[in-house]
Amino acid sequence: MSLHDDHHHHHAVDGLVNLLTKANNDLIVVQNRLDKEFRKIYPDNANPMKLVARIKKIQDELPYLKEQCRELLSAKQDLIDKARTTVVGNRASLQRLQTSMGIPVTNDSDDPAYTNFNEVIDEWALQVRSKTGDEGHEDSDSGDINRMLFSAIVHDT
Repeated sequence: MSLHDDHHHHHAVDGLVNLLTKANNDLIVVQNRLDKEFRKIYPDNANPMKLVARIKKIQDELPYLKEQCRELLSAKQDLIDKARTTVVGNRASLQRLQTSMGIPVTNDSDDPAYTNFNEVIDEWALQVRSKTGDEGHEDSDSGDINRMLFSAIVHDT
């Protein structure tokens, strides 16, 4: 490659850089004019340029929000699982204690607090199943419920 070819190559690149710089500056001028015009025509919440910027921001934040939803739903399901384990364990202990003391054992249907607790858990599972179209599977475990809920809420957005 001769010195002349090298200079010619740089001249072509310089021309391209200048062209792209001018095009970028022209686009900035157009953007500023549109922004100024839109500010005159539209109220703040209807300005098309601001709406596009808000949409872009939402699109950028969506993966983070999905991950936060996944973590929140997982924590919620863990809480439900632990509450169920604790309540069922305490209930079994209470029934053993009632038996050992000769007191009649309280049936599940006679304990309104326990019945309400189970209704809340069943409603949670039913809501998850109805959102995912999995209503026929009443024996799904909590992991399946969490997966179905995440699928219904996050993937439909």
